Amino acid sequence: MPFLIDTNILLRSADPNHPMYADAVNATNILLKRDEEVCIIPQNLIEFWNVYTRPADKNGLGHTPEEAAVEVNRERLVLTYGVRGVNVHDARLVAAMQVHGLTHILTFNNRDFARYAEVTAVHPTDMRSPPSAPAV
Repeated sequence: MPFLIDTNILLRSADPNHPMYADAVNATNILLKRDEEVCIIPQNLIEFWNVYTRPADKNGLGHTPEEAAVEVNRERLVLTYGVRGVNVHDARLVAAMQVHGLTHILTFNNRDFARYAEVTAVHPTDMRSPPSAPAV
């Protein structure tokens, strides 16, 4: 089944020093090993840019727009205008999920999506590795 990857997973995966880094990378790798379809949408890229470039003292990662461009690798508009810290909403993620027929989102913020009956939020620590094939 296809999974939308929440921005918090992308951000944690981009920061090896974050305590949730391993969980984010592991859960994403489990989905990929299961041949699940993993998706991001433009909203993810905007949210990523917001947090990645927001100053650390404002709960961001404090990177420059140029550093964010390396991570995002396609967002010329936000680089050109030096966009930082825009307000974003999880509801836009859910709306995009509905448009694209996605029902599951991998996220550290399960509670943020609890109000949406059409979405199943899965925490990275709830991911289980596929069972190993028995030795022959």
